[in-house]
Amino acid sequence: MPTVPLRAKRLAFIGGGTMAEAMVRGLLERHLVPPSYVSVTGPRRERRAELAKRFGVRAVASNVEAAKGAHVVILSVKPQVLGTVMREMNGKLRAEQLVISIVAGATLRSLRHGLAHDAVVRSMPNTPAQIGMGVTVWTATDKVTPDQRELTGVILGALGEVVHAEVESDVDRATALSGTGPSYVFLLMEALVDAGVHLGFSRRVAQELVLRTVEGSAAFARASGLHLAQLRDQVTSPGGTSAAAVYELEKGALRTVLSRAVYAAYQRTRELGSEAEAKLPPEA
Repeated sequence: MPTVPLRAKRLAFIGGGTMAEAMVRGLLERHLVPPSYVSVTGPRRERRAELAKRFGVRAVASNVEAAKGAHVVILSVKPQVLGTVMREMNGKLRAEQLVISIVAGATLRSLRHGLAHDAVVRSMPNTPAQIGMGVTVWTATDKVTPDQRELTGVILGALGEVVHAEVESDVDRATALSGTGPSYVFLLMEALVDAGVHLGFSRRVAQELVLRTVEGSAAFARASGLHLAQLRDQVTSPGGTSAAAVYELEKGALRTVLSRAVYAAYQRTRELGSEAEAKLPPEA
């Protein structure tokens, strides 16, 4: 991905949490922007000092001050405090500034109205972004220019893979599938480790076996290019161990439970968006 769009661009991270730190780390490790061009805010002085010491970035208490000199403003706060942040920054942004939100459930409408700003990107990364192996789905308002869209791809690319969504509802769906997805995988892995302990392995050995199995299976699936059902068939011999295990999983309605879980996450994402929009003042 080209690095040219980030030359001389100043970035302000409103919120210095885990995902903001991952983005800062990715941008700096890829030498896409110098530390002096990055500002990070946060309510806790200790956290600001920690980020400043670790990355050499500029850490400030004021969101408005941080955003003032930035070309790109990244909203990386908790959904619960987004309303407060938007009221603080409402009308304080210049028309040419780009806003990128990674706040779960925050719709383009709520962001545009809450900030009184039109050039807005809504995105949803996931936790593997912390090691540069995430996937981020994003969409933008029609006021985001082609150059700003390219800039968005470069910035979000610091977290891993990037997928552009033509329609905003795809971001809601991605939040339920890939954004929330690591929690499903971690729960499944935890259950497999517990099963290994039940068989007699130490927890350390069981965890290593599970981690390697999941990691290798994902890499093999990507490299093979085969449908996942084909891959499962390859290891499911008639009357074998895999056949016995898959029978129990299917009997336990694993697919149905997972489908319901993803849909529940999707519904909650939509609820978060509706709750944020309900708190907006009436449009003039």
